[in-house]
Amino acid sequence: MDYRSMQIHQLADGLRSRDFSSRELTEAVFTTIEQNEPTIGAYITLTHDLALKQADRVDELLSEGRVLPALAGIPGALKDNIATSDIRTTNASKMLADFVPPYDAFVWRVLKQQEIVLAGKTNLDEFAAGHSTETSAFHITRNPYDSTRVPGGSSGGSAAAVASGEACFALGTDTGGSVRQPAALSGIVGMRPTYGLVSRRGVTSFSSSLDQVGPMTRSVRDNALVLDALAFFDPKDAQSVARRTESFVDAIKHPFGQPVIGWPQSYFESDDLLDDVKKPLKRARDFYESIGARIVPIDLKTLDACMAAYYILSSAEGFSNLNRFDGVHYGRRSEKGETLEDLYLYSRSEGLGAEVKRRILLGCFALSRENYDDFYLKSAKVRTMVIREFEETFRTCDAILAPVTATPAWHLGTHPEEMGGNKYSNDRFTLPPSLTGMPALAIPAGLTDAGLPVGMQLIGPRFSEGTLYRLAAAYEDAHGLLPLPAEVKA
Repeated sequence: MDYRSMQIHQLADGLRSRDFSSRELTEAVFTTIEQNEPTIGAYITLTHDLALKQADRVDELLSEGRVLPALAGIPGALKDNIATSDIRTTNASKMLADFVPPYDAFVWRVLKQQEIVLAGKTNLDEFAAGHSTETSAFHITRNPYDSTRVPGGSSGGSAAAVASGEACFALGTDTGGSVRQPAALSGIVGMRPTYGLVSRRGVTSFSSSLDQVGPMTRSVRDNALVLDALAFFDPKDAQSVARRTESFVDAIKHPFGQPVIGWPQSYFESDDLLDDVKKPLKRARDFYESIGARIVPIDLKTLDACMAAYYILSSAEGFSNLNRFDGVHYGRRSEKGETLEDLYLYSRSEGLGAEVKRRILLGCFALSRENYDDFYLKSAKVRTMVIREFEETFRTCDAILAPVTATPAWHLGTHPEEMGGNKYSNDRFTLPPSLTGMPALAIPAGLTDAGLPVGMQLIGPRFSEGTLYRLAAAYEDAHGLLPLPAEVKA
C-alpha cells in the first residue's frame, strides 16, 4: 500500500470503501517506522500493540456500517509533552523519563473519541526549549530530506515523523515557532492556531501565555482536517475560546476573491536571510499576484524587539512553570545530598539539560527584584506594542506573507550562523504571531538546489485560520506537494 502518496481524506475514503483496513494501514506505517526509525529517531515511545488494537476496533465499527469521524483509523503521533494516561510522557527529559500521567490531555481525549490510531510519542527538545531537537535527553532526530541535518525544533520529532511517513499526521506545540519552524525545515505543513482555539489542558507548560498546540501534516487540506478535530471549547481551560463557525476544510472551498497580502519589506532586507529562502518566497508573492491577490508593501518595525521580548517573557514563564520539578512532587529524585536544599539542587542538576537550565537562569534573572522593571516589565510593554502594530497592519491587509526561517536546515552539531543565520535570531520571523496570539501557517515553498525544503509563512488576524488555509491551498494546488524524501540511509 502506497499510503505515503495519499492524503488523509483519500486514506479515509479507502477505509470506508474497504480498499484496505485500518490494521493494514497501521501495519504499513509501522513497517516504515521499522525501516527509517534507526536513522530518523522521530519517536521516544512507540505504541505498536495499542495502535493495532485501536485499528481493529475501527475496522470492526466500519464493518458494522457505523459512520465515523474523518480521522478514524488514521495513524497519528503526539509530541511527548502531551499527557497520555498509561503511556509515559517524558518531555524528552531525564527529569520525567519514567513519568506516566494519570490523565489525558484534552487534545488526546478528543482524538481518542474520534477513533484515531496512536503510533507513538515523538521526540522534542527537552521541555520544548530548543530549535533543532538536539537537546532531547534521549537521542537526536534527523531531517528525512538529509539525515546529516536537523529537522528543526522543538517539535522536530513530529515533523520528521510526518515527512518520513512514520505518521500520517502529528501534533506539535508552538511557543515561539516550534510547529512552524520544523515544518518549514522538514518540508511539511504546520499551523499555529489562534491562541486559545485549541485547549492546552494536559500539555506540559513551558510558557503559558505563548504555548499553543498545532497540527503537522503533509498537505494543507490534511492540516485543516486535523484542526477541525482539535478546535473544541474546553470549559476547564481558562484560555479556551469557541469562535469557530464552520469547518476549516469547508473554508478552503470559498471563492478566492481578491485578498490583500502584506509584504513586509524589512523582513526580506535582513542581511542573514539567504537567497535560498528569499527566492522561493518572491516566487510565491508573484504567484499570488498572478491569481488576483493584491500585494501591498508593509512596514513592520518591531521584528528585532520581538526577539528580545520573547526570550525574556518565555524564560520568565518557563522559570515559574519548571519550578515544580524539584525532586519532591514527582519526576527524578536524586539520591545525593542530606538537606532539602541539596535535594532540589541535585535533582534539578541531574534531571535538566543545559538549554533548559539556561532558560531558567534567564527567567530568574528577569524576574528578580532588581531587574524586573528593566527586563520583564519592558518586555511586556514591547509585547503590547507588537500587538498594536499587527492589529493596525491587518486593517489594510488580510494576511502577511513572510519567511519562516532565515536558512534551510543546518547540519547536526552546528548552528544556523554557520549558514549565515544565528542560533536564536533564526527564529525571529516566527515570534510575532506567538507574541500576538495570531494564527500563522507554514507551508512548503519549494526545495533548494541541494534538495532542502524551504517554507513560507502566512500570518493573519485572530481567528483567520480559514483565510490562511484558503490562501495556502491555492498555492499548493498550483505547485503540488513536495516530493517525498528519498529512501533514508544511515
